[in-house]
Amino acid sequence: MITIRSRKPLDQLSNDLEKAVADNGFSVLTVHDLQAKLKAKGVPLEHTCRIYEVCNPQQAKAVLDRELAISTVLPCRISLYDKGDEFELATLEPTQQLAAFARPDLEPIAKEVENVLRRILAAAAGP
Repeated sequence: MITIRSRKPLDQLSNDLEKAVADNGFSVLTVHDLQAKLKAKGVPLEHTCRIYEVCNPQQAKAVLDRELAISTVLPCRISLYDKGDEFELATLEPTQQLAAFARPDLEPIAKEVENVLRRILAAAAGP
């Protein structure tokens, strides 16, 4: 798991995350506001929790052309949730997810995506 904390206000952190995603050649496909979705179902969640589904279409195609089962872990997900007086950004490491597929030939792509995700989280959480 890759995690980084930030003291930025929620709206600024959300905006900075979306900007960092775009600046790094990815796009935000959708955002799930779990707190709002659960509340709409009558289940209150006390914590802020948003899940950003992000994708780089060229990288996704490169792995899907070789192994369609990898679609089960796509798109990449970045969670933003509160941790006391801070927020945390978190994502699963693509290299660890790839291990489930026994496809070492795809490791260079997974490492590249993982490095980009680290940059995205750091840029969003930073000053």
